[in-house]
Amino acid sequence: MSKNVLVVDDAAFMRMMIREILTKNGYTVVGEAGDGQQAVDKFRELRPDLVTMDITMPEKDGIQAVKEIRALDPTARVIMCSAMGQQGMVVEAIQAGAKDFIVKPFQADRVLEAIRKTLAL
Repeated sequence: MSKNVLVVDDAAFMRMMIREILTKNGYTVVGEAGDGQQAVDKFRELRPDLVTMDITMPEKDGIQAVKEIRALDPTARVIMCSAMGQQGMVVEAIQAGAKDFIVKPFQADRVLEAIRKTLAL
């Protein structure tokens, strides 16, 4: 059975890139969001198997959105995506409940590896 993924990034081209990697590899992108608040709302509505989440976004950043999603569903699986590979951001994202962290620009192989690993948890 195909796994459902919610793609969250404020940059439309990044959402498109992630969507393309996922759909080519048998995943279903059930929704997209351009900021953290939309991410929380869409998660509540769609209940995807996995969320890819950008960190730096308007309205609400990805770390706050992860905290709210995990409050809604403690078993939620979220992978953070960010151009900022700084140690502090990675640690903060993991402490907020993210299962993995992908640094942009990403290779398809790394994205798929993170998704497979996270869905196996």
